[in-house]
Amino acid sequence: MLLSLSQWLLLENPEWGFLRVFQYITFRAVMSALTALLIGLGFGPLVIRKLTEMKIGQPIREYGVQEHLKKHGTPTMGGVLILIGIGTATLLWFDWSNRFVWVVMLVTFGFGAVGWVDDWRKVVHKNPEGMSSKEKFFWQSLIGVTAALYLAFSVSETTNLRVLELFIRWVQSGFSNDLPPKADLMLPFFKTVSYPLGVFGFIALTYFVIVGASNAVNFTDGLDGLAIMPVVLVGSALGIFSYIVGSSVYSKYLLFPYIPGAGELMIFCGALAGAGLAFLWFNAHPAQVFMGDVGALSLGGALGTIAVITRQEIVLGIMGAIFVVEVLSVVLQVSWFKFTKKKFGTGRRIFKMAPLHHHFEKSGWTETQVVIRFWIITMLLCLVGLASLKLR
Repeated sequence: MLLSLSQWLLLENPEWGFLRVFQYITFRAVMSALTALLIGLGFGPLVIRKLTEMKIGQPIREYGVQEHLKKHGTPTMGGVLILIGIGTATLLWFDWSNRFVWVVMLVTFGFGAVGWVDDWRKVVHKNPEGMSSKEKFFWQSLIGVTAALYLAFSVSETTNLRVLELFIRWVQSGFSNDLPPKADLMLPFFKTVSYPLGVFGFIALTYFVIVGASNAVNFTDGLDGLAIMPVVLVGSALGIFSYIVGSSVYSKYLLFPYIPGAGELMIFCGALAGAGLAFLWFNAHPAQVFMGDVGALSLGGALGTIAVITRQEIVLGIMGAIFVVEVLSVVLQVSWFKFTKKKFGTGRRIFKMAPLHHHFEKSGWTETQVVIRFWIITMLLCLVGLASLKLR
C-alpha cells in the first residue's frame, strides 16, 4: 500500500526524490520487520490481557512432563498476535500486485483459521486434543492442494493470465506431465543437478512440503520459545533466497532459476521475523502466552509455501531439520509402539517421550537448555543452507 502511495506522490511531485527509496525491496523488508516488531510489542500486553480475561488458558496433558503442570492456565492462542503483526506489516509494505505474496498470505491465514478452531475447542470444551486428526487433516489438505495446484503453473509463468493459459494448454494436451525447467526439484550444492517433477509430481511435493511443514512446526511448539526462534531464523534465510531468485542479475550469477516476483516475498519474511521476535518477548521462559495451533500451523504453512516458490524445498529440510526430527520422533515412537504391541503384546518405546524435546527433558536437560541448544543447532543449519547459495 505504501509503495503505491509513494509512486503516486512521486508522480505528482517529481522533486520528492527521497520517495524512490520505497522502490527497494530491501528497504521495505527492513521496514516491514520493524513495523511487525513494534505492533507485536505494542499490542502484546493487550492481547495477553484479553486472552486471560476470556479464560483462554492452555490445558496440560496429565501424562506429559510433570514440570509442565504448573503452566496450566497460561493464555494460549497467542499466535493471533503474530498473525496481526505479519498481516498488517505485509499489507503496508508489499506490492499489492504481487501474486506470490497473496498466495503465502492465504495459506498462512488459512492454516491459522484451522489452528484457531482447534485451539478454541481445546479451551472452550476443555479437551487437550482439540480438533480431531481427520478433520484437521482434511482442512489442511484442502488448503495445501489448492495452493499446490496454483503454484504448479504460477512458478513457471510471470502473470496470472499466462498462468491461466498454461493451465488451459495442460488440460487441452490431455494432462501432459511436463513443466518448464524452473519448476524442477533443485539439489543444493550442485550447479546443474535438478529433477523434473511434472505437474503431478510438483503438486504432490508441494502438498507434502506445505502440510508437512505446518505440522512439523506444530509438533515442535512444546516448550517456551522453542518453535518461534527457529521459525524466525529459517524464515529470514528463506527471505534471502527469495531475493536471489527474484532478481534476474543475482539468480543468473548464482545459477538459480529466475522467478519474477519472488523477491517481494522478502517483505513477508521480514514481517514474519519482526512479529516472531515480538512474540518471543512474551513467550520466553517463563512464558506469558503460548503460540497455540493458530500460530504454529500458520507459520509452518508459510515456510513451506515460500520454500516451494523459491524452489528450495530440500534446503528448507536442511535449515528446518529440527522440525523434521521432531516429526520423525513422533512417527517412529508411535510406529514402534504399535508394532511391538502387536508382536509382543506390550508396546515399547524408542524415546522416553515424544516429540524429541520431551525426551531430552526426561533425560535431565532443563527446559531452557533444550530450547537454547535447539536454537543453536538451527542457527548452524541455516548457515549451511545459506552456504548453498555459493558452494555449488
